[in-house]
Amino acid sequence: MSISSRFAVGVHILSLIEVNKDGVNSSEFLAGSINTNPALIRKIIGMLKKAGLVEVHPGIAGSKLARNLSEITLLDVYKAVNVVQDNELFSVHDNPNPNCLVGNNIQGAILPVLSAAQLAMEKVLENVTIEDIVQDILNKDPLK
Repeated sequence: MSISSRFAVGVHILSLIEVNKDGVNSSEFLAGSINTNPALIRKIIGMLKKAGLVEVHPGIAGSKLARNLSEITLLDVYKAVNVVQDNELFSVHDNPNPNCLVGNNIQGAILPVLSAAQLAMEKVLENVTIEDIVQDILNKDPLK
């Protein structure tokens, strides 16, 4: 199982809002770039708004960034779209056999390692901003 695509879609939305900052960033426009349903875009934008990353106004098409690009990290997006709860990126099977040496001890042996792995991933996400992503996208623009 992989991390929900809401994370990548959230990053896509924020990047496109910046690149198209002089245009109207309606859910239909954003959905066209992401190649998905506008209803899904509205749901994710609602999550991003709740986290203070975008501004939207009822009755007015479009959205804009609520913070500077350099202030929005990938970890902010990851948390905003509820990819996973704290220390739950990896799930461990419930109810292993307590009468088995491995079954009785597997959770205690593996959970600290999995928790450390999640923290390491989140540290990487914390050090990359939407500005970094947008700059990378713009540097790859073949029209330059």
